[in-house]
Amino acid sequence: MIQVTRKSVSMILALVLLFTTFTIQPLTANAESTLDLNAESAILVDAGTGKVLYAKNADVALPPASMTKMMTEYLVLEAIENGQISWDTTTQISDYAYKISANIYFSGVGLTQNKDYTVKDLYNAMAVFSDNATTIALAELIAGSETEFVKMMNDKAEELGLSEYLFVNSTGLDNSSLGDDVPEGTDPNASNLLSARSAAQLAYHLVNDFPHALDISSQTEVDFEGYTIENLNWMLPHEATFLQQFHYEGMDGLKTGNTDLAGYTFTGTAERDGKRLITVVMKTNSKEERFRETAKLLDYGYNNFQSEELFAAGYQLEDESTLPVAKGKEKEVSVSISDPVSMPIKADEAELYSLEYHIDEEKLNEEGELVAPIEKGEKVGTATLVYQGEATDHGYIFEQEAVSVDLVSDEAVEKANWFMLTLGAIGDFFGNVFTTAVDWIKGLF
Repeated sequence: MIQVTRKSVSMILALVLLFTTFTIQPLTANAESTLDLNAESAILVDAGTGKVLYAKNADVALPPASMTKMMTEYLVLEAIENGQISWDTTTQISDYAYKISANIYFSGVGLTQNKDYTVKDLYNAMAVFSDNATTIALAELIAGSETEFVKMMNDKAEELGLSEYLFVNSTGLDNSSLGDDVPEGTDPNASNLLSARSAAQLAYHLVNDFPHALDISSQTEVDFEGYTIENLNWMLPHEATFLQQFHYEGMDGLKTGNTDLAGYTFTGTAERDGKRLITVVMKTNSKEERFRETAKLLDYGYNNFQSEELFAAGYQLEDESTLPVAKGKEKEVSVSISDPVSMPIKADEAELYSLEYHIDEEKLNEEGELVAPIEKGEKVGTATLVYQGEATDHGYIFEQEAVSVDLVSDEAVEKANWFMLTLGAIGDFFGNVFTTAVDWIKGLF
């Protein structure tokens, strides 16, 4: 008969705990790496490098709803930076904007005509409460009409390199809901379109070109005409008990969206320990789901990737540490990378990255040599980061973007004087003659 003691029970429990540690943890890690998101499309981007860390149907164009307002925000901030308007500039409310504001289905804050509103107040209502009427008022202030503003939106999208886009109004509402107020030249039945990638591209430009946008989007509430309006981004630190479950540390933006056609969308951004991530989820089923799925993306980014310096400044490829030089006092010059190469990478994958040199052909002669004189630190090409792992590499948020640094000369090489160049030419001449003669004699036998 087996005697069960307190000590033996403790040992059994310890073994069970040890077993579950080795069996459960790998499954959890695997589930995290697959990231089964409840969203029709999604993307996760490192805001510093533009590296895409995760993507799901990221190039499918879908209605973004009020995420459209990120483009309106960009153009307002650009107009302020250019001196066209200021935060204190005032404007009044047109009949169109007033009608939208009075419509309870369009989340209006309630505007008054024949009254001056500052750009700051209108922008706060747009960015924090996703108000449509204040968005239209800003569009009309900048461009004269929403029709002209829509043209600006599409032109700016092309300039910024957005991959998939169509803007038909400034708000993200479906044109079919605007009646006779559809911007001229746009399809009355059309909706704005963005892919998850292009929404992230827009957010990338917004937070990098105008960081002040985050000071506004991170406000949990603002005062508007004497009453408080709350931010629709539930991942900010709201005081309401129900919303606290969605709070995500480091979250400071960016834009929610919802229409019947678009479902619930959200472009989020958070920063922890100096590392900023951008997320987009599109066509989720509820307000709650869009924030939960965003949290999954951010957890995946922060838990699985770390910014690491892969190659230090001055690094040289072992077999390509020098380049040949023509017409110089030296026959070769040492080359290395000018700056360190850093990337967000998964743990233990540092060895899967290498550098590839691309020498500037305009600096080479027909023999593939650099031509003296060469200055110290002169750029002779670029070094591009190459990933050699088996995991899916999602590339960068912009197709043309890749991590590369300048390849520079480590020392100066002066041009040889005319006498040395002449001796070299004579030596080359007789060397060629001798080689030709030897080849001719060999041909006789």
